[in-house]
Amino acid sequence: MDIHLPADVPHEQEAEFRENFTRATGGSGRLMLFAGDQKVEHLNRDFFGPGITAEDNDPEHLFMIASVAEIGVFATQFGLISRYGRKYPDIPYLVKLNSKTNIIPVQEKDPLSVEWLTMDDVVRWKKSSGLSILGIGYTIYLGSEHEHIMLRQAARAVHEAHRNGMIAVLWIYPKGSHVSDEHDPALIAGAAGVGACLGADFVKLKVPYRDGGFDPELLRTVTEAAGNTGVLCEGGSKVEAKAFLAELHAQIHQGKSRGNGTGRNIHQRPLAEAVKMAGAIHAITVNNATVEEALKKL
Repeated sequence: MDIHLPADVPHEQEAEFRENFTRATGGSGRLMLFAGDQKVEHLNRDFFGPGITAEDNDPEHLFMIASVAEIGVFATQFGLISRYGRKYPDIPYLVKLNSKTNIIPVQEKDPLSVEWLTMDDVVRWKKSSGLSILGIGYTIYLGSEHEHIMLRQAARAVHEAHRNGMIAVLWIYPKGSHVSDEHDPALIAGAAGVGACLGADFVKLKVPYRDGGFDPELLRTVTEAAGNTGVLCEGGSKVEAKAFLAELHAQIHQGKSRGNGTGRNIHQRPLAEAVKMAGAIHAITVNNATVEEALKKL
């Protein structure tokens, strides 16, 4: 496994970084990120309603899944981890430093999502709590008139994470009044390059599609633009399991992505089913399973 050890990881923190990276990726170099940050990003729309298990309305459902399922990291906000961390201390956590709601449409005001807490807060908390905090995450809305604020905070967060032996994942989505098509493949490739320039270990992006369908050539352009920063494909809305797993396999083996960030396609299912779905995603992402082998886990 090539860890791609960042040069800003101090010598005395190299072992911890390697340990965190190896645990997060299962030694594969690919990351299966279980996304649990939508409680803020999408409010309750993704947790209650038709087609969503009633269990999902309770935030603990996320932790119950993450505590028993095969995952790389569970990404959610600092405060939510603090509410449930003592009960679920062994989950591999990734602390999301910033978040915003979707109440104000981007057509009305360019999005700005600033950090809630600093890396110093995370480092102190990790030491005092003993929780398995492997890294941090930060979202940037590229193209927003406020992008300079988010870019600077993200750059500092990535650097401070590395200085403390933690991995750093950036969510980068083009949004704002100057962005006419957030699914523009060229913009997504540009976002991938920005992630690399910020020093991220992984960057979570939208999937570029051609004529509504997955195009491995477009995704390869994106993954190449990211260099040795791993591209994580966004999981999106809940879809039929076989179709999701088939596209995931193609993203990795044809598009050369290095993982995925999946939330709704896991947590909107009942606990037992969610755990199996996470296991199937992990099997393809980390264990190099075929779609057929992954489907056997469902």
